[in-house]
Amino acid sequence: MTKIMLLSGMTGVMLCIVTIPTMVSAQNPVLDQYISEGIRSNLGLKQKKLDYAMNLSALKEAKGLFFPEVSLQARYTVARGGRVISMPVGDMLNPVYTTLNLLTASDLFPQIENEEFRFYRPREHETKVSVVQPIFNAEIIHNYRIRKKQTEIAGIDIERYRRELMEEITRAYYDYQKAWNLVRLADTTCQLVRENLRVSRSLFENDKVTIDAVYRSESELGKVETEQARANNLLHASRAYFNFLLNRSTDAPIELVEEIPVPVTLSLEEASAAALEHREELRQLEQYRQMNQQVVALHRDKRMPGLFGSLDYGFQGEEYSFTEEDDFLLASLVLRWDLFQGNANRQKVQQARIEGEKLKELQEEIRQQILLEVINQYYALRVAYESMVSAGKQKRSATRAYELIRRKYTEGITPLLELLDAQTSMTGAAANLIIARCDYFSRLAELESAMGTIRIDHEIKKHDP
Repeated sequence: MTKIMLLSGMTGVMLCIVTIPTMVSAQNPVLDQYISEGIRSNLGLKQKKLDYAMNLSALKEAKGLFFPEVSLQARYTVARGGRVISMPVGDMLNPVYTTLNLLTASDLFPQIENEEFRFYRPREHETKVSVVQPIFNAEIIHNYRIRKKQTEIAGIDIERYRRELMEEITRAYYDYQKAWNLVRLADTTCQLVRENLRVSRSLFENDKVTIDAVYRSESELGKVETEQARANNLLHASRAYFNFLLNRSTDAPIELVEEIPVPVTLSLEEASAAALEHREELRQLEQYRQMNQQVVALHRDKRMPGLFGSLDYGFQGEEYSFTEEDDFLLASLVLRWDLFQGNANRQKVQQARIEGEKLKELQEEIRQQILLEVINQYYALRVAYESMVSAGKQKRSATRAYELIRRKYTEGITPLLELLDAQTSMTGAAANLIIARCDYFSRLAELESAMGTIRIDHEIKKHDP
């Protein structure tokens, strides 16, 4: 069952002039709690947070490229066949040995055979630890900076979605409040029409009106019951949508608070300045432009050489043996310099610069669109407030007129047609006031969203990226 509270003891329109824009969530603690719940549980926002987590993981991956790469490699080889290498040691040394034997008159230097050995040893193993450390690599540096900008853009996207979600929750809340009040008005109107029908029947029985007055009252009751059914359908639909935004059961109860409408005296210039300062779209585009600059630098600096350090330590031999006689150590400095790639990098630099110019034009276009949105929402809010004030006056006048005419009808002085007209005017004025009040708060939320100044719960923002 819906619970409704009044922040003020008045149901009419009360004027209160302020010098700063009033946040809807700050005026309504119940709505503020619902917004906090929606920020925590909304499925769309959770998906945005997962996108941010993915970008954050990619940033950590890019950061890891600055650290050394360490690997363990083990290889055991069995070989058969292959090239045979001949070493003519006999041909080179035997003449020398013969001469030495003649000089010494001895056989101390025997003749030796030429040697042959295969290029691949029958068995061989190599086990080593390799360490490769980037010393300077422009691609790694710019790739990290690009990933960082992508992560910042994803974080801003969460803020933008959160702001839009808060606006949508606020509008859905007041749509439900409007439907709830219309249902209550329809119920009250039904009671009035039933009472009119009772009075019409009493007057007919006393020969003060004809039977057509009774028929007209019954017809009017049918119309009001139809409007009552439509209002109930609207109530169920608006409640389901509001709970959908909060990721709750569609029939969960909603607590309502009636606030005092407060006009905003903020100037259009101040609203426009706030929008240019706070809107996430402009901050996102600025991050895109900075990321584009890193892309330009990435392709441009590919012409620079990369320097790496390499260290290998391990063991080699025909049998597995890990002694000081089997180990080896290799240390290297590796320079890689791509001297020519068919001007591919130059064209990529040019393409990235063109993309940067497009982003600059897009940034100006979005800036103009935001200013136009602020103008539209600013004047829409003013119209909504004036409509609400006018609707309040019409309701008071229509209510007084109905009370006077109904008294006369009860006395049999005024015809039923005049009573029904007065009743229709009063009901229409009350419905217009309900719609105008809720529309005013919706327009206020839309202006705040256009300005990018809807308040975000600090506890939630503290735990969010």
